[in-house]
Amino acid sequence: MTPPLRVAVLGASGSWHSRRLIDALTARGHDVLAVPATRLESTIDGNGAAHVLGPGGAMVDALDLVIVRGLPRGSLEQVIFRMDALHVLADLGVRCVNSPRAIERTVDKSWAGALLGMAGVPTPATIVCERYDGAMQAFEQLGGDVVVKPLFGAMGAGIVRVEDPDVAHRVFRALELERTVYYVQRTVAPAGRRNLRALVVAGEVAGAMERVTDSWRANVARGARPRPVTLSEDERGLALAAAAALEAVVAGVDLLTAPDGETFVLEVNGIPGWQALQSVCQDDLTTRVVSACEALLTA
Repeated sequence: MTPPLRVAVLGASGSWHSRRLIDALTARGHDVLAVPATRLESTIDGNGAAHVLGPGGAMVDALDLVIVRGLPRGSLEQVIFRMDALHVLADLGVRCVNSPRAIERTVDKSWAGALLGMAGVPTPATIVCERYDGAMQAFEQLGGDVVVKPLFGAMGAGIVRVEDPDVAHRVFRALELERTVYYVQRTVAPAGRRNLRALVVAGEVAGAMERVTDSWRANVARGARPRPVTLSEDERGLALAAAAALEAVVAGVDLLTAPDGETFVLEVNGIPGWQALQSVCQDDLTTRVVSACEALLTA
């Protein structure tokens, strides 16, 4: 039996995932602290010792484990500070799931895609650039049918499919005003394709679902319907390879199988949700995550 651990669940305490994690951890005898990411404080005392504090001055750096469940949007400084706090915790010996390094890798689509490619994990052809003319050239080079995504983002927010040069011109000029980075990815033909989400936990696929929709964009948050599915050995292998390439203990891996049978990894989420997957999965996924965290600290 795992000895009692001191654990923080970092994120919105009222969210479905945070509540499930807190309940599961408490039921297993662990001491649990809910910490909103916006309530973190970093201090250096008069002796030069660094600390990370939570609500009421709670010493987060004195805990055994931090499970990262949410890092909200904010200014560049706010986002960097929150990640800095996680790095300090890791340097002080607090195990973070996922690690700050893994979160940074997965949250940045450009970095994640490059790492997947270098690891030999197939991902759709992508061009990332900063200039309008580069984006227009990418549109043509990728076949004139592309998906434009924000570099940082989830649940399908801010994604647009562009199939016409005039539309590409308007979209890229609008993005130019925001001084954005153009992330332009070849569209995988939607007709007959298979869109999957796999939850990888500690080197195993804990569950998987197919997201059924009539749209080219298959996000449950945007109306896609979850359906239980059994992954093929190739699909399972790709999901595990993708999580390993980004060093994620817990990862949501989005897989897309084209009509010709070729399977790609679209994204790897380092703070994955599993509420929709749980609705079509018999295993208790929260328990799988908690068990994996316990194993990390007792190995």
